[in-house]
Amino acid sequence: MTAQLDPTVQEFIDALNANDQDRFFAVLTDDATMSDDGVERDLARWSESEIFGSNARMQIESISAGGTELVADYTNSRWGSMRTNWRFVVRDGKVSRFETGQA
Repeated sequence: MTAQLDPTVQEFIDALNANDQDRFFAVLTDDATMSDDGVERDLARWSESEIFGSNARMQIESISAGGTELVADYTNSRWGSMRTNWRFVVRDGKVSRFETGQA
């Protein structure tokens, strides 16, 4: 893979893969928002259900848009494995919004 992730997005993924809630929320702005399959979600509830409560892992397939968009194999104990799109908005070194959904 020749394209590189934005360093903030890399930290987001590293925290997710480490199942480290403190590190994960530290990379987000206080007012961060997100959507899943085009539906706005409560970030705290979604992350508990889809990441930390279900042992989520992300394996990147491709990177675009200067390292802020990617396609990944996303796996958790709730849904199994699925190919997903991710788009990130980075503001002042933190993620202020992310959007995910099936690819």
